[in-house]
Amino acid sequence: MPVQRNELLNSLGLRLRKIRDSKGISQQELADNADVAKSTVQRIENGTYNPTILLLEKLATALNEDLTNFIKK
Repeated sequence: MPVQRNELLNSLGLRLRKIRDSKGISQQELADNADVAKSTVQRIENGTYNPTILLLEKLATALNEDLTNFIKK
């Protein structure tokens, strides 16, 4: 059975939040460093936004993380 879209987005958001929190970075700091709106970070972390791979790369770079840390199962 395929994984539901909502499950994937929620999982992605939780991973992003966990990585961000582990680095002691606020949503606003991440948004500023990645040159995105804070609301975008919030929506991704809440699982209500389906980001592009390019946006995920910006976030990963801002967090000094490998992109695969966000998209792995």
